[in-house]
Amino acid sequence: MDVGETLENLKSMAVRDEKLRKRLIATKDSANPVTEFCAISTEAGLPLYNMDLIAYGEESYAAMRRSTNGGGENSPLLRWEDDAYELFIAEIEKI
Repeated sequence: MDVGETLENLKSMAVRDEKLRKRLIATKDSANPVTEFCAISTEAGLPLYNMDLIAYGEESYAAMRRSTNGGGENSPLLRWEDDAYELFIAEIEKI
């Protein structure tokens, strides 16, 4: 299972399980939010590692930049678009 699938499955679980959702959202206040987030995901049966999550966000953002404006360096930097953790938390906070 790749990181994208792991995050989708984790989001589905968080939709159904309020306690899990609250634990994931609470990682924002942690000294090491990504580490705690990955630990909770792994505990829930969806193994996730810090560097895999970080690389996934950066790779997704790089692919998006390549697909717009010819992928030139003048493409605008979009806030948080390279941070899969922040995007995930923002999505489940709206649930």
